[in-house]
Amino acid sequence: MKLKFTKMHGLGNDFVVLDGVRQSVSLTPEQLRYLGDRHFGVGCDQILLVEKPTRPEADFRYRIFNADGGEVEQCGNGARCFARFVHDQGLTDRREIRVETQKGIIAPRLEGDGNVTVDMGEPRFLPAEIPFLHDDDVVIHSLDVADETLEISVVSMGNPHAVQVVADVETAPVGAHGPLIEKHERFPQRVNAGFMQIVDRHTIRLRVYERGAGETLACGTGACAAAVAGIRRGELESPVRVHTRGGELTIAWGGEGRPVLMTGPAVTVFTGEIEL
Repeated sequence: MKLKFTKMHGLGNDFVVLDGVRQSVSLTPEQLRYLGDRHFGVGCDQILLVEKPTRPEADFRYRIFNADGGEVEQCGNGARCFARFVHDQGLTDRREIRVETQKGIIAPRLEGDGNVTVDMGEPRFLPAEIPFLHDDDVVIHSLDVADETLEISVVSMGNPHAVQVVADVETAPVGAHGPLIEKHERFPQRVNAGFMQIVDRHTIRLRVYERGAGETLACGTGACAAAVAGIRRGELESPVRVHTRGGELTIAWGGEGRPVLMTGPAVTVFTGEIEL
């Protein structure tokens, strides 16, 4: 099977994007892992699949697969690339679209400066919605990791996040603690682990160990979760500039019951065809 693809990235968080509207795409976990392999395949953090919607209020359906072959609920950097892809490929001429995901509808919009703003929907905090094994909705939870007790905030942006504040993001134990938090027994569906350094009330630095992908250069939903967690903790104010290793995102959140707006770039790297 020959499959056309587009390689894209959002702040270095990179994707193989597949058009499932004009070609038939049905891949096994093994084929997905092959596509994501940086030595034998195309190489990426996630594979994004564009499909026709199953809901009348949506323009497209958005599916996300990690490089390990597993399907996940949401990806913010991918959502911006999704919007750029369907517009550049002529699948729509609308600058704002409604996109169906596993966890509901998101609304990406192409801005005049080339950036993309995505309405990521409302964040969720109840432990059952993460999911996180705890009885109460509190802003800060304790989590035992590697003989340490960490203070984390749990947020769902359509996918689960555990955010902690660190003194220096560069020296934070992302490689050591990231996989332990990701697979912690209190997160039944695993979790994305965020390490946030607060620079000032409108600025943070962030690293994220992503579920099923490891540390990436940027994580869009992780940036949303970190900004929201910091605002809930009373340490940040909207809008928040999020500096990642791949570049900068701007996150705006009006508080409880309001959607999170994420703005940043989406870049096409190259197109190609691969035989599977």
